[in-house]
Amino acid sequence: MNPDLTLSKATKSALLAMADDELVIGHRDSEWTGHSPILEEDIAFSNIAQDEIGHALVWFTLYEELGGRNPDAMGFERPWKDFTCSHFVAYPRGDFAYTVVRQFLYDHQEVVRLQGLRASSNERIRNAAERILREESYHILHADGLFERLAQGTRESRDRTQSAVDRAFQQALGLFEDTPGEAILVDAGVVRANASLLLDWVRDIQPIFARAGIKIPIRRGESGFTFECEPDYGGRVGKHLPDLAGVVEDMQSVYQLAPGGRW
Repeated sequence: MNPDLTLSKATKSALLAMADDELVIGHRDSEWTGHSPILEEDIAFSNIAQDEIGHALVWFTLYEELGGRNPDAMGFERPWKDFTCSHFVAYPRGDFAYTVVRQFLYDHQEVVRLQGLRASSNERIRNAAERILREESYHILHADGLFERLAQGTRESRDRTQSAVDRAFQQALGLFEDTPGEAILVDAGVVRANASLLLDWVRDIQPIFARAGIKIPIRRGESGFTFECEPDYGGRVGKHLPDLAGVVEDMQSVYQLAPGGRW
């Protein structure tokens, strides 16, 4: 364990990781505005994008209260290499099947994480998790319904869904990469361990995949789950892929015309 890490620093790292995930996936969702295959989903993904970016603001605000920079600075003035989001949220939007699968996997991860934070020893985090969970109930209903419709639709939609899962499942495991100082946070009761959240996430989504007839790279044995793929780690410690550079440039482009200006 890094002796220079304090509870405050470890908490800031966890808040920043959650905020960055929300901000980046919110921007990726917004890329479907005007481009979704049907008007209903155009509106749905636009609303979800706003929600996710709003959740990012919640976590950035708590980060600032612990002595960090303000939300605008964190979202629009940081170099892309300083972000701590998972690789998963930064990958290009791909086709609509990939977006649906990514949102499905991400939303179930977020709900599991927020449910854990409802018992946090940090009152501010605990209260924020309660508020965000109310919005996530809509996201889950939308994600589950759309995922099952695609998986059980035509042969083409089913094939596209399976192909998207084959790509996205391994990537989604990166959401559970430890942040710096996680052991300190777990010991203090601020968060639940990512390893524990991962198991809950698998238990949550596996019946939905089974019902939809979509395969995932997991084997279940007497001792638990075995993953047949390597997790896509690196984002939590700043080992990013070029995809993040592009999405951050897009997000910051207007702000960078007049940094710190009032519009």
